[in-house]
Amino acid sequence: MVIDTHTHINDPVLFKDADSIISSLHEDNISRIVVVGYDRLSSERAVLLAEKHPTVFAAVGIHPHSASVFCEADYVYFSNIAMSLDVIAIGEIGLDYFHNLSPKDIQKRVFVEQLILADTLKLPIIIHSRDADYDMLSLLKDNRHYLNQGFVLHCFSQTLEYANKIISAFDSVYFSFGGLITFKNACKEEIIRGLPLDRLLVETDCPYMTPVPHRGKTNYPKFISLVVEKIKKILPDADIAELTTQNAKTLFKKLV
Repeated sequence: MVIDTHTHINDPVLFKDADSIISSLHEDNISRIVVVGYDRLSSERAVLLAEKHPTVFAAVGIHPHSASVFCEADYVYFSNIAMSLDVIAIGEIGLDYFHNLSPKDIQKRVFVEQLILADTLKLPIIIHSRDADYDMLSLLKDNRHYLNQGFVLHCFSQTLEYANKIISAFDSVYFSFGGLITFKNACKEEIIRGLPLDRLLVETDCPYMTPVPHRGKTNYPKFISLVVEKIKKILPDADIAELTTQNAKTLFKKLV
């Protein structure tokens, strides 16, 4: 059994079928999934699903795309709902300079504000970082005192050199890999081989980033098996499902 640490079955593409998807998790060899919020509505949906299903856990937060519409009421909601055992992290939060849907200065401010919130709530953090490597590392270092519960760089796509810089600076950073590693030109073997085994997580990021051979179609949690199989080929001596399950439980302490 494996844990899918990053799903978006709260996304409109999958939300209408969420109950059916969740009901088949066991037969898909998935013990638990984390449904990750990216704005207020998706966070509310993540919590709703987690409260309804014992195999589902929620993360709540504001994605950098929505940073410019983040408001004080969202902080209050996240603070109150995080008291629930079903909410195990703040995320996904971070920086996205590729799409740049919110101004960079606002992205950075809202990211740091949510780091502070996570520390106050004693919750780990799920980080989205795209085309923002320098600013991300700088902000993490400048705000290291808010990272006491650990964090994961989800859908990690940077270099091994960059990963090692973060590992050298932080004791409790994790790196999550999804369908991207199955793409023909992804070339992630060196990174996965070079990372400490106790820092590795798996995800689907469904309905996005669908792994080969389903690339171009809607992604589902069941395709986590393709991610695990790819990593097994890179690390043949490791029990990837067991390893990543234990790592997920170490980071997400409320993931029972």
